[in-house]
This record gives sequence, structure tokens and C-alpha cells, in this order.
Amino acid sequence: IPQKISDWYQRMIDTESAFKQVHDEITGALSKWEADGRWENMWLAGVRDTEPKTIFDKIVAKEIPATIVKEDDKILAFKDINPAAPSHVLVIPKDRQGLTRLSNATPEHYEILGRMMVAAGEIANDESLGFGDGARIVVNDGKEAGQEVYHLHIHVLGGRHFSWPPG
Repeated sequence: IPQKISDWYQRMIDTESAFKQVHDEITGALSKWEADGRWENMWLAGVRDTEPKTIFDKIVAKEIPATIVKEDDKILAFKDINPAAPSHVLVIPKDRQGLTRLSNATPEHYEILGRMMVAAGEIANDESLGFGDGARIVVNDGKEAGQEVYHLHIHVLGGRHFSWPPG
């Protein structure tokens, strides 16, 4: 929520008793729903992420430094510290939303997945990052596919020729 709206909302709670009463009734009911597990099976109610934090969460929180190449309110893209190509950037959602791997995606994730793919395409076109005429866009899904960090991420690789088939 933008800060301006958040500040207004808090002022309304602090100064308008009727607003505060409605707020308290709604948050009380929502807390009961949460305690009863009623959100768990409701589409678009928010995927619960119970997996442990990863190194990517620490990068998002700025607890670990990274060379950030693109960032907005939903995604973060940074250079891979162990590059598999001359140009190697990772694109991640800032809020994992249960997306430890692509096979966990649901229709609730359409927006963030689309945003990540658009960001990957923009990065692949960025010559200042060493990308030329084309890039390989990779998502490793699970242990057998070589996924090492269980926070969904897209690899954008470039700066050299790639052969087919991979791996």
C-alpha cells in the first residue's frame, strides 16, 4: 500500500471512532478466519509460504550485497555470483508467495510470472550488461533439473553462443 494511503488510513483509525469500530470488526473477523485456516483453500486469498528463507530473501532484504540490474516493487534482478555465461542475471519475485519452484505456480501467480518474464526479456536486450543478439532464458524446476535455491528464479544467460540441446 502506498505510504500516503497508509498514513490516511491510520489517521482515520486514530480520529474517527466509527471508522475504527468497522476496522476492528473486520480485522477481528479476518483474524478468526486466519486462525481457523479458512484462507487456505480460497483462490486469490494469498498463498501461504511456510518454506525456510533463502539467500535470495536476504538479498531482497539488503542483508547480503548484490549487483542489482533491475528492480521494481515486485521483482529484483541481479548478477549471478557464479555465472554460467559471460552475462548471467537472475530475476526473482521479491515476495516468494509460495513459489519455491515453478511447479508450485497457480493462477494466483499469473501477474508475478508475467512480470518476471517481461523483466527477463528487457534484461536480455540490455547490451550494457553484455547481452548480444539473443539470450537463453532458463528456469530450473526441482532437484533433478539442477535447482539449488528454492525461491523461483529465472536465469538470463548471454554473451556467448549456446548449443542445443542443453545439459
